[in-house]
Amino acid sequence: MIAAIKKEIFLRKDDLQDKNLKSLYFGGGTPSILKVDELKSIIDEVLKYFSFNEDIEITLEANPDDLNQPFLRELAQTEINRLSIGTQSFFDHDLKLMNRAHNAGEAESSIKRAQDFGFENISIDLIYGSPTSNFEIWKENLNKTIELQVPHVSSYALTVEPKTALNQWIKQQKIAAPKEAEQNREFYYMSEFLKDHGFDHYEISNFGKPGFHSRHNSAYWKSHEYLGIGPSAHSFNGGNERSWNIANNKLYINSLEKNTVPKETEILSEADQFNEMLMIGLRTFWGVDLAVLNEKFGDEVLEHFRKEIQFKLADGILLIENNHLKIPERHWFMADGIASDLFIV
Repeated sequence: MIAAIKKEIFLRKDDLQDKNLKSLYFGGGTPSILKVDELKSIIDEVLKYFSFNEDIEITLEANPDDLNQPFLRELAQTEINRLSIGTQSFFDHDLKLMNRAHNAGEAESSIKRAQDFGFENISIDLIYGSPTSNFEIWKENLNKTIELQVPHVSSYALTVEPKTALNQWIKQQKIAAPKEAEQNREFYYMSEFLKDHGFDHYEISNFGKPGFHSRHNSAYWKSHEYLGIGPSAHSFNGGNERSWNIANNKLYINSLEKNTVPKETEILSEADQFNEMLMIGLRTFWGVDLAVLNEKFGDEVLEHFRKEIQFKLADGILLIENNHLKIPERHWFMADGIASDLFIV
């Protein structure tokens, strides 16, 4: 697989206009199961065709149980300078429900070990609204985050997916379904709590101390170009073209052996581009730049848009600040629905 990834990097070396990379992200699946020398060889391959900005952010997604001392010792010798750790919770009953391989002790110790090896730029994932949790437990999860001096948090409401054990348990009434009202309460408590401790709530699900916002995700939210390498990886040219690689590992490798990039491409219509820009931008505290909208889209699209936002501006569901359209934070829990009301269909 490493050889195939290197081959794809070579074949797609001209896909990015900006050859000076500001971020590099090892994510999707469990990249921390790779050996450190494999990660290093991929970085070296990237450097054959791209340059790194002097303060590039290079992130590795990792599970707590993968971050043992030997792995971290080797990792600290590479260019990787940010870890995104799939903590989920600091309580065993939550982790058992989520079918996580690690326990609460490993969730905490993995963060401490990473810090001992010099990794200060750490993000953790936390899940709220679990039926095995409650408001007091959620507060303890957040207190533990502050105690561990983690500078970035990505947090999501527990969702019940079809064909999962959790869905079956709920159907069989072995466990209660997540309650939206509780998730709403925990979301807004988290927002105020983390802001009180120096975090910026810069995207609905993301909180970072100044200087620790995710550059990788921020580029995505601002509709910048990005290139995804590997099975199932997605790419965007910053304009009207989106692509994704096939998911099947064998077909992915076979295609590259024939010097063919294993991707499918979609050309976005003007309406698609407009809808995507709204959906992504309105999830952030930057909002949507109205100057960019006026420059990018035609009168027909903008006429519809200006008409639709008037009602929500009057109701206080939207606001305009420094020529950016935003959703007030008190309405962020409903952001996707608010954005979809403005879509071109």
